[in-house]
Amino acid sequence: MKFIKEPINKFIQLETSSSIILFMATVSALILANSAISESFLGFWQNDISISLPGFELSKPVLKWINDGLMAIFFFLIGLELKREIMVGELNKIKNASLPFFAAIGGMIVPALLFVTLNKGNAGSGGWGIPMAADIAFTLGILKLLGNRVPSGIKIFLMAFAIIDDLGAVLVIAFFYSSNLIWSNIIVGLIIVAVLFIISKYGYYSKYIFLISGVIVWILFLKSGIHSTIAGVLMALTIPIARKTDTRSFYENGKAILDNFLKECSTKHDKTILNHKQLQSIEELEDLTEKTAPPLQYLEHNLHGWVSYLIMPLFALANAGVVFSFSGDTNLALSINIAISLVVGNFIGIFSFSYIAIKLKLAELPKNVTLKQLAGVSILGGLGFTMSLFINSLAFTDPVLIDSAKMGILFGSLFAGLLGYFVMRLTLKKK
Repeated sequence: MKFIKEPINKFIQLETSSSIILFMATVSALILANSAISESFLGFWQNDISISLPGFELSKPVLKWINDGLMAIFFFLIGLELKREIMVGELNKIKNASLPFFAAIGGMIVPALLFVTLNKGNAGSGGWGIPMAADIAFTLGILKLLGNRVPSGIKIFLMAFAIIDDLGAVLVIAFFYSSNLIWSNIIVGLIIVAVLFIISKYGYYSKYIFLISGVIVWILFLKSGIHSTIAGVLMALTIPIARKTDTRSFYENGKAILDNFLKECSTKHDKTILNHKQLQSIEELEDLTEKTAPPLQYLEHNLHGWVSYLIMPLFALANAGVVFSFSGDTNLALSINIAISLVVGNFIGIFSFSYIAIKLKLAELPKNVTLKQLAGVSILGGLGFTMSLFINSLAFTDPVLIDSAKMGILFGSLFAGLLGYFVMRLTLKKK
């Protein structure tokens, strides 16, 4: 179980610590958007950046490069986490996956239906997907404030729930927030993905070939009308999880390589540089390490820090900036409906679907977790933020609707976070 628990613990530590940086980026965006340099700050994200090659040109504003480009890496990581969890993790067994699955279904259906009901007849009907999303980084960050009283079962449940919820968001983006599809590009992209999946199934993997293919698939999807971040998820599913070298061989061969390296260190050479044999030993060790680490796990390990500490804070800085205005230009009804759908919709959806699944014996509560604690976690599920902001950027083109939705996301997520924290604090046992 150690090889399963260690990635989970590292995932939780990364997400909780990155929530601080994400929070600082969000606050900074709000302050700058409402300061004297508001126009310059918001205008910066609209500056175009172009890439020109013979017969090819790609020009987008900075905001789009972040949302369409860097977020594809974020979705690639989601795909890696999803595949790992299904293959060897918490979603590998039906017993472990059933409760997060029902919770995620409820957390998507009920908030969307509540928003459609509340917003019926008003502008912004396309925003029904906004309250469906959950933000694992902030949620785990809040649980971190409660210390060691939080049972590990709650954290693992949240992690599995968030991954399934993210998968649901990906499907919603693919089927409902894509338009004017160019099927020739999509088919070519899918053929490339299928070929990579087949060759990885037979044990072949080259990071260079997969990287180049990934960029090509991303461009094809970008030009096809389907959101380019879907390419990230599909590419992740092609990455193999099997190792080429077993751990025993790694130890024995690695020890031999290090012994040779140490033997060369004992001779008299310039201490500032390495000799040819030492460099060769390092290259052999790197090659052996790459063959021993499963490609999926290796990529996930190396990408998680970049996504958590750079890509997500940069996304928040670019997208969370909203000028707070309660004048006639703001669609307050949309803001209120999104906030209510996030908080009330997610609580009712997550808790009720989980409760019904438990009563029907389709799922069971994690060890040392009570229904009251599950209710607190269900409230925290209304903390949408990152994915909600992302879907907001796809749902609307009208600046008034975009800013109004942002206000609803920010206030709804803030209320869900605070209420969830206090409910959890009251329900957790004191140590």
